[in-house]
Amino acid sequence: MQKYLINEISDIALSMFRKNFFGIYHGSISAKIEQNKFLINKKNAIFDGLNEKSLVEIYSKKDYRWNEASIDTEIHLNIYENISEAKYVCYTMPPFTVAYTLNHNTIIPEDYFGATKIGKLNIYDPKQFNDWYERADVEIYRYFIEKKTNIMVIKGYGVFTYDRDIHNMAKNVALIENTCRVLLSAKEEK
Repeated sequence: MQKYLINEISDIALSMFRKNFFGIYHGSISAKIEQNKFLINKKNAIFDGLNEKSLVEIYSKKDYRWNEASIDTEIHLNIYENISEAKYVCYTMPPFTVAYTLNHNTIIPEDYFGATKIGKLNIYDPKQFNDWYERADVEIYRYFIEKKTNIMVIKGYGVFTYDRDIHNMAKNVALIENTCRVLLSAKEEK
């Protein structure tokens, strides 16, 4: 089971890295193993080559492994603890999406796939970045619950998403990025 999850995470992370959704050391991806246990990338992981050495098994009770884990580990934990449908979680920084968020409050797709598969998305404004990581672990899972969504686009920051299927999770990020690319390109044409 765990070897399968490692391969699955590695394959999706490589695809997402090639699309520029992950930076060299920026982003996070995880998979729930059991009720209080999940796999997540280490803080020094490079996403085009994730393997068992670049992932760490985390338990909800903090121990020495938390020191190696992604800066986003607390966020992933809170999503898993509060949203039973979450089997996979990722944080990405798709460049067209992040750029689009800087001047907009919503994403209203004008392309077919964005309009039919995602629909309108609100952009969450964290207001200030200086204390974002102190608030993010609570604000993100609460947003998911309150808005009844599995996608959170955050102004100037990126996209958090979760799903029961890792491929659907990756598709959502790709759909959002393509939609924002189309919207930005259409704006340039005007």
